[in-house]
Amino acid sequence: MNAVQRFFPKIINGASQFIIPVFQRDYSWSEENCRQLWKDLLAIADAGPDRGHFIGSVVYIQTGDSSAGFTRWLLIDGQQRVTTLTLLLTALRDHIQETGWQGSDDGPTVKRIDAYFLRNLQEEGEREVKLKLRRHDDATLQALINGQSEPATPSPRVRDNYDLFRELLEDADPEAVYRGLNRLLLVDVTLDRGIDDPQLIFESLNSTGVDLSPSDLIRNYILMRLPEKEQTRLYETYWNRIEELFRGRERVFDNFIRDYLALRSQSTKLERSDRVYDAFRRAFADIAEDTQALEQLLVELLRRGRQYAAFAVGGGHDARALAFARLRRLGELPAILVMRLLEVQETSNTLTDAELLEAIGLLESYLMRRAVIGAQTRGYGVEFARLAQKIDEARPLASFKAAMARMPASYAFPQDDVFKAALEEGDMYHKRVCFHLLEALENRGSKEVSDTSKYSIEHVMPQNEKLVEAWRVMLGPEWQQIQKSWLHRLGNLTLTGYNSTYSDRSFDEKKKIQGGFQQSSVRLNQDIRDEPKWTPEEMRVRGKRLADRALSIWPCLEADEAMIRAMELEELKAKAQRRSISQVQMSRDAAILFEALRARLQAAFPDLIEAAERKSVSYHDPEFFLEVIPRKHGIVLVIDLDFNEVDADDGLAEDASDRSFIMHASHQGGVLVQLRNLTQIDRAMCIVAQAHVLT
Repeated sequence: MNAVQRFFPKIINGASQFIIPVFQRDYSWSEENCRQLWKDLLAIADAGPDRGHFIGSVVYIQTGDSSAGFTRWLLIDGQQRVTTLTLLLTALRDHIQETGWQGSDDGPTVKRIDAYFLRNLQEEGEREVKLKLRRHDDATLQALINGQSEPATPSPRVRDNYDLFRELLEDADPEAVYRGLNRLLLVDVTLDRGIDDPQLIFESLNSTGVDLSPSDLIRNYILMRLPEKEQTRLYETYWNRIEELFRGRERVFDNFIRDYLALRSQSTKLERSDRVYDAFRRAFADIAEDTQALEQLLVELLRRGRQYAAFAVGGGHDARALAFARLRRLGELPAILVMRLLEVQETSNTLTDAELLEAIGLLESYLMRRAVIGAQTRGYGVEFARLAQKIDEARPLASFKAAMARMPASYAFPQDDVFKAALEEGDMYHKRVCFHLLEALENRGSKEVSDTSKYSIEHVMPQNEKLVEAWRVMLGPEWQQIQKSWLHRLGNLTLTGYNSTYSDRSFDEKKKIQGGFQQSSVRLNQDIRDEPKWTPEEMRVRGKRLADRALSIWPCLEADEAMIRAMELEELKAKAQRRSISQVQMSRDAAILFEALRARLQAAFPDLIEAAERKSVSYHDPEFFLEVIPRKHGIVLVIDLDFNEVDADDGLAEDASDRSFIMHASHQGGVLVQLRNLTQIDRAMCIVAQAHVLT
């Protein structure tokens, strides 16, 4: 690596071309950046002749296809500065040409600017320009340099900043501008191909300043070390198509990489957005310079990216797209599950379209039900990642349902009675899902869908604490308590496009005015328009009817019990393999008793599963039936058996049914046995055998 300080003209002049690699992001300097450069340039123009103004660095490496008289460079760092200076020089050239301005012999001319800064006059074709950008930026830049019409889809930043410089030049002295340009200093860094690692240098240079997004960093990491032709091929074949999937949605791309890495590593750990790039680099450190492996990775990222974007970005109007849109409105975190389901459908052909829609519907039902009952949402990411790992390719829908049925109690799928009670009696208006709930009650299952985009939520009984007399008379002397209790319940809520018209009017007026309930085309209002009055009884009946309909829209989970048991068994076996029994700490007395009991258990129940807990050992065959907890002078057995079922109780067994806490226990059981010597093992085994028979 060679690094020297040079004036800008010394870098750009000569038979050379700077190419912006495909891994670089688009030109992004703002008007504020350009105005600051302009101020710095004019300030240095008026300073002493030996003064210079430092504006940063440029880092580049040969492309590998240079010739004896012409060198092509990949501009690894500094593209924003070099592009902006090129736009300024193009604007200065055009200003001089159009105004006919003439200066000193050393001043700027159209010919001089073209020859020194914009073109390689001895070259032809693509080599003629000194700076070649990528993507739509380049077409706009070359149109400006060549004085041609801008392309159909121009780069707004390139065009806008050129126009800004043209405007600034109207009140400036071209001689001063040119003098300032010639006094701009940069650190000129040239890398040696095969010796210097451009990726490491790039990361070091970009560790401060304008942050690069994870997508920028990942693109650079994949492409930067490759030869220019390979960079271009892989970018155009794969990466550009990945970028198009997430165009304008950087956060969604970050989430895609986060979820992709979790699925790939079969982990439930979801990286923070600011750590996604580091996690990606660690995952693929061994293929950083392997073109074939990188191409296989890009194939995989494009395929999985399409799956992720189908849900997280959306688009289309078929049944799948509509199901995704409904789920997406309730939350983005299920994306990892949807990507897993789509992967199974594409690669294993074991998940039909109907089964996919059923799975998506269950996810929507899960989120809606939990939102309605006010269940916690924190930690959904980890739980959904865990669910995704449990989906079996042979039976994806059944395993998905079984995994949902086995979620921890704090994330359990709400049952019908809990959901229905919350719908009928809870405050629905202040739930974030209220509009989604009412919209679904209005449209779901109908072939004539109402456009609810301009509707708002309406309280049939108004919110105003000072109800008009007609309402007070209708509700009776307890009208204040009735309003407080029933105002925000589902039975009193509807959708309308006439919210401001209804206002706080009486119930009779709300029905009869222009656009009132009697004229409303909203299906939710059909059972309001025919009611002679609106009291708690009418609200209760309507609320019950809507709640019953909600239960059919968002059904309860029904999972296969055999699949649930099989999943539990597999998890037990995996748990037993992960942690050794030797890791459970025991005193000498406890260890002697445990080993003796363990030998008897293994002889009596050869298929049992032995799992090391944090401070105990549990036994399953396949259901839990025994836990052994070491104590200082013995062991305690927690046995899954009702105390009144113990045969021939001789005082060894204790009733543990009322003991909500047993120190160091990971399971619960109705019987407790404390072993202090080896002679007690025979009697304990009789009780354990009873519990084993019942598992």
